This record gives sequence, C-alpha cells and structure tokens, in this order.
Amino acid sequence: MPSVRNNESASRYEVLLDDGTTVAGFADYVIDGRQVTLPHTVVEPQYNGQGLASLLAKAALEDIQQAGRCVVPECSFIAAYIQRKPEWQSLVCPV
Repeated sequence: MPSVRNNESASRYEVLLDDGTTVAGFADYVIDGRQVTLPHTVVEPQYNGQGLASLLAKAALEDIQQAGRCVVPECSFIAAYIQRKPEWQSLVCPV
C-alpha cells in the first residue's frame, strides 16, 4: 500500500512503496510565508499509471490545507489536478 510523507529536510512530499523503503515519486515544494509553491512532481517511470501522482497531489494539498497555507501550483500536473478537483480550488493563493 503506497503512503506519502513530508520529507521536510528535502523540501518535498514523497510517495513510498514497499513499506516505506522505496521512493516511487516526489513533489518538490518551496515555502514562503503562507504560500507553498509546488514547482515539480516526478513519478519514476516504472510506477507510471498506478495513480501515485494523484495520491501524492492529494496528500500534499491536504497537508498544505491543514497547515493553514495556500498553494502556488507551478507544476503542470498539480495545476491540472486542482482544476479537475473543485474542492481544492479555494486552496490556490490569490494572485
């Protein structure tokens, strides 16, 4: 069962497999005050098509929301995910 952790020392959310021993993908972040910019998301090619990027996006957005921050979705995958999921649109930082 995949899980997601916030690896604060690397400034990224990581999706883990094999009981947390394999990093299958990650979403980098940059925190600036209340804003969390998500510039880049990667899922290793051998794990494509398993829904891991969506799991990663959802977990990252939940964490950002719980922290009382807003998101700047620079990553095209995260931006498209938010656009498809109306429940996350209010989390986007005002321009």
